[in-house]
Amino acid sequence: MSKARKSLMAFMVLVGTTVAPMAALQSMGQELTDENGNAVEQSTVKSSGKKGGGFVDIVFGSGIVGMLLWFALFGDGALAIYFSVDCFILIKPEKLMPARLIDQVQKAMSEGDIVAAMEACQNTPSVMSNILTAAFQHVEEGFDVIQEAVNAASDLEQEKLMQRLTWVSVCSNLGPSLGLLGTVQGMILTFQALAQGGAGDAAALASSIGQALWTTAGGLIVSIPTITVFYSLRNNANRLILRMTAVTMEFLNGLRNVEVAPEEGAAEMA
Repeated sequence: MSKARKSLMAFMVLVGTTVAPMAALQSMGQELTDENGNAVEQSTVKSSGKKGGGFVDIVFGSGIVGMLLWFALFGDGALAIYFSVDCFILIKPEKLMPARLIDQVQKAMSEGDIVAAMEACQNTPSVMSNILTAAFQHVEEGFDVIQEAVNAASDLEQEKLMQRLTWVSVCSNLGPSLGLLGTVQGMILTFQALAQGGAGDAAALASSIGQALWTTAGGLIVSIPTITVFYSLRNNANRLILRMTAVTMEFLNGLRNVEVAPEEGAAEMA
């Protein structure tokens, strides 16, 4: 039931975030049309019955390359939403360090039962259980070795989380790049029209320049919120990793003076 609810929430966020920028861009285009007055209306009436500067006309009137760039921007925005929702669901205290696991390990360590603590980690897989397991596996090698194992496991788990978050960063970087590419494409069309003697057709030149600027705006609309989400999730992940490391070392402080007899270690090896 929870998975279905999360999927529905992700779909609603995807639809809302995709439709909202389109509506905003279209309304901006309509406002520009209204402010320009009759001259723009007359030029759009002459352009084979188009609605005049609407967002749909801008997308489908920008040529094959322009349309591909717009669809790439839409795809980049959709992927940014997907990875953001995925990382938001993943990077939570109840996911990374379940309270049930902490309670079971704390109880086992208070009783001095390391085997029970390791079983609790195996029964509740999570980032916290991976760090604890790495520590318990070196319990016979001294506290310094345990501390090094905890730090190494924490770095490994942090790297795994960063690999998931990197996709959010990639989407945020692709947005302005695609927008800039669309701007360059629009300016190329503008100068081609000028080279062909189209300086007198002000409407055509304005349309080409407008398409170039719209793609830049679309790229920034994708990039700005995605960058904000990325840094927020990254800071949250780093904070949770540090917290898990501190909790693990607190559990293991009682093992500073623990010594395992050689015959016990031999019996365990047998």
